[in-house]
Amino acid sequence: MYKRILSYKVALWLAVLVFIGAGTSTIEAKKRIVFAGGPAGGTFQVVANSIQIYDPIKALKDYNIKAQASAGSTENLRLTDSGRANFGVMHSGQLWQASNGVLKGDTKKYKNVLAVSFLYVSPAQLVVKKNSGIKSVKDLIGKRVGVGNAGSGAFANCELFFTHLGIWDKIDRNAMGYNDAAQAFGNNQLDAFWLFTAYPSGAVILAAQTNDIAMIDLAKDAKDSGYFKAFPYLSELSIPAGTYRGVDTPVNSFQDSSIWVANKDVPAQLVYDMLNIIYTKKGLDYMHKAKSTFKDMSIATGTNGIATAFHPGAIKFWKEKGKL
Repeated sequence: MYKRILSYKVALWLAVLVFIGAGTSTIEAKKRIVFAGGPAGGTFQVVANSIQIYDPIKALKDYNIKAQASAGSTENLRLTDSGRANFGVMHSGQLWQASNGVLKGDTKKYKNVLAVSFLYVSPAQLVVKKNSGIKSVKDLIGKRVGVGNAGSGAFANCELFFTHLGIWDKIDRNAMGYNDAAQAFGNNQLDAFWLFTAYPSGAVILAAQTNDIAMIDLAKDAKDSGYFKAFPYLSELSIPAGTYRGVDTPVNSFQDSSIWVANKDVPAQLVYDMLNIIYTKKGLDYMHKAKSTFKDMSIATGTNGIATAFHPGAIKFWKEKGKL
């Protein structure tokens, strides 16, 4: 009798171990895929998080997509190029510079980062106080300016533009994220802060709640200085009147595109499958609801603003859609 009970217990434990082992092998069978986003609370991170938690993406048989926070566009470029991230979000213009070896202070030609799709436009925005006397970028000389996180596309684009205008080394630069900059601005620790993100920005809304703000016409400074000729991937836009409290006239600026990118070694089938999931009516409705910034994502705009090479999986998808 004792032997029968012992044999039963042994058989039960073996069954449990087989079950646990089967479950573990199922989990381990899924390869972890890193999707680099951006700072917590930023739009880049919303892209990565939204794709990670979308049920049809979670249901991918062989892959487990994991969003990873980062400093932003510049860090994502290097993470994706090195393979430490499989996917990322970055500015199209920065990828164009990196592919051509003309990043400021970095002549490396980044060839491992390939475009997947357009996501949304990122306009430059420069916030000041209404009665500050600051009317143009050159009025910032000697002023305290929030220039974006170090390692972010905002920082890189601010450095590029301000260097082009000859003022980068003539301002009191403060590298910080948008929300931190808005708070410092409200506490009179900054005279201005720069953003390179979609509007309306939560940080600017925050700043406008406690201050009478104004926004600088960046398109005029760009045109007068030949900036558009130097960087042809940029285009003009106007931020509508009333986008922010107290800003009652349109604000002219310039924009780049924020894009989805992939390391060249990501399987083409995975890129193709993910595009087929996101770029359906259901997938696009989901992204549009995740953040209003994504309202321009569509099949029609999927290849907009991209001046660099596409990933093979994206080439297959966009050719089928008649966009390449």
